[in-house]
Amino acid sequence: MNHRVVVTGIGIVSPIGHGVDNFWEAIKAGKCGISMIESFDTTSFKVKVAGEIKDYDPTETINKKDAKRMDRFTHFAITASKFAVNDAALEINDENAERIGVYLGNGIGGLITIEETAGKLMTKGVDRISPFFIPQSISNLAAGNVSIELGIKGSCLTYNTACASSASAIGEAFKDLKCGYHDIILAGGTEATITALGIGGFQAMTALCESHDPMRASIPFDKDRSGFVMAEGAAMLVLETLENAKARGAKIYAELVGYGSTSDSHHITTPAPGGEGGARAMKMALRDANIAPEAVDYINAHGTSTPYNDIFETAAIKTTFGEHAYKVAISSTKSMTGHLLGAAGGIESAVCALSVQNDYIPATINFTEADPLCDLDYVPNVGRHKKVNYALTNSLGFGGHNASLIFAKYEE
Repeated sequence: MNHRVVVTGIGIVSPIGHGVDNFWEAIKAGKCGISMIESFDTTSFKVKVAGEIKDYDPTETINKKDAKRMDRFTHFAITASKFAVNDAALEINDENAERIGVYLGNGIGGLITIEETAGKLMTKGVDRISPFFIPQSISNLAAGNVSIELGIKGSCLTYNTACASSASAIGEAFKDLKCGYHDIILAGGTEATITALGIGGFQAMTALCESHDPMRASIPFDKDRSGFVMAEGAAMLVLETLENAKARGAKIYAELVGYGSTSDSHHITTPAPGGEGGARAMKMALRDANIAPEAVDYINAHGTSTPYNDIFETAAIKTTFGEHAYKVAISSTKSMTGHLLGAAGGIESAVCALSVQNDYIPATINFTEADPLCDLDYVPNVGRHKKVNYALTNSLGFGGHNASLIFAKYEE
């Protein structure tokens, strides 16, 4: 059995806009969601900027009492999931609940709750630890709470492959749906790690950009890039079999046609030389989609704005696409959103589905001058109206996790 799989709903909570329409308008406008950090005092920190969400109230989508017992990463997941279900005009009821799943990627879990509770333990003692500490902080509770809130009774799974987490969740959901185990899966990711501990930890690794200028911080493929910019948010896709989507008259954004997943088996943080693991993931996705490399019109790159990633991903694209690497349009929307860690693959999958639907290729904004080792077409500063039949997105995570997904224009 090999069912076709389509995207019928998109839900977004992001630094550049919430909801699919607001988000897509911001992408087309080249909006930058990077700003000075306000959630904690950065006086003693070298890192001053992040993709922080400043206009979000969880009680608009979650009961106030329940919201108090959840970490921010769970808030984002529930809100994005409800947006996606509403966008798909999907009714979840007793008849279909067992045929619907939740596959959710997350890199770190409830870091805000962990940091706050550790502070209480050290200053006020063990008796001040909340009984909700564990349910708020463990990473599977985002998926669990989405299932509870929406009444979903199929498989409820959490994927943690670092910055590839939500791409892994979407890819594994794709495989499940193709085999017919579910009719619908809500898949994507969530992350909320802009805390003193989160920023401080990545700063200690020298992984983050230390520029104080938000417009020169997340600058993928630019010669002056110096590190990634941490961001927060969530993105969830409603994926379903084509038969199910047609039966209920759902609108279709795009078809998901290919998935590749590999491991570098190289280093805990640094990509394999030449990006060979990423290249294998892209080649696997192309084989899964049964298309030639020349068929791909747009690549949404992992493009983190770190010195190593952008060089190695460029090399991986050249290895995979050959001469077509110089013809295909490539951009990193992390230049707008920042890096959502475990949620990055979800939000960038949404970009690809929307790019295919609207025949539009987003820009890599705030791009000044290319690194000589990054010599491909990164769609600098201005997006393009162009036919997009196939869009590929890459997600690469610490530990050597690689995931590539291919979205296609839906045709009968």
